[in-house]
Amino acid sequence: MTLLITVTAAIITTIIWYSSEKARSLFIGKLALIYWGASLMWLVDAVAEYIELRAEYFTPSGTDMLNDAFLGASAAALGLIIWLVIVLVKDPGGVVKNTLTKKQ
Repeated sequence: MTLLITVTAAIITTIIWYSSEKARSLFIGKLALIYWGASLMWLVDAVAEYIELRAEYFTPSGTDMLNDAFLGASAAALGLIIWLVIVLVKDPGGVVKNTLTKKQ
């Protein structure tokens, strides 16, 4: 499930990056790279687990699947948080700077 969730997130962000110029200005490519890196990590994990378990790898328990789904969702959320910090620090539209320097 972790691999499935991160690959899905990577594919979606890559499509958004490819199709939208505004998304490129918001560093969505960095988010796609984060998700592709996580996908590669989970792929290596899946191969190692398959080597260890063989046929049992394809019959996980419900609890294991639920735990993997939570882990995948957590990895996707962490990727979004890292991307959000990058966007806020680089401030491509100057929104944060204008908000902080605006006199009230």
